[in-house]
Amino acid sequence: MILSRLPRLAALAMLASLTSCALVSSPDPIAVYLLPGTLASPASTGQPAAAPLDLSLRVSTPQASQILGGPRIAVIPEGNRISSYKGARWSDSAPVLLRNRLVEAFQEDGRIASVTSDDVKIHADVELFSDLRAFQTEYIEGAPVVVIRLDLRLLHHASQRIVASQRLEVRQPSRGESVDQVVQAFGEASDRLSAEVVNWTLAQQPRLAPGQGPR
Repeated sequence: MILSRLPRLAALAMLASLTSCALVSSPDPIAVYLLPGTLASPASTGQPAAAPLDLSLRVSTPQASQILGGPRIAVIPEGNRISSYKGARWSDSAPVLLRNRLVEAFQEDGRIASVTSDDVKIHADVELFSDLRAFQTEYIEGAPVVVIRLDLRLLHHASQRIVASQRLEVRQPSRGESVDQVVQAFGEASDRLSAEVVNWTLAQQPRLAPGQGPR
């Protein structure tokens, strides 16, 4: 009698196992995006190339809020409600991506002799600090617009003083609402912002040379 029940019990156990597997759904695939862009001397003025400024600059990773400081692609669909695109994220945190783009922009521009990031702990004459206030898509009149807002501070290491500060903001309309189109707009906005940061930094040149700085 007991033996006759064994096949049925085995079948029930197998069915229960299959049912439990079906209930544990596999997670949705996540698309990982690089920050696109084609940096080709974005801050170039068209003037003949001059000798680089004898200066070392370190670009620090921007400080950011918890939601902007991670890899999620932020969006404000309406009002003050901030969210993120489902199933999509950046290849790194947004502040790191923007820092790397800034370093690339300075290096491509070539007007400062040495440019590094805060990943490299070597001496620098000047350090660029920043706070990332916005790195998101906002819906403006029903259309997605990428907004990047950065508060900048230049620290002169010899004097240990802030020699200049500035808020920069760019707005780049997206060509559509798909994540691919939004990501492309992020790349374009980052390139534009990087060019502005480079030009603003070089405009502080009289206060950036070693041995200068505020008195």
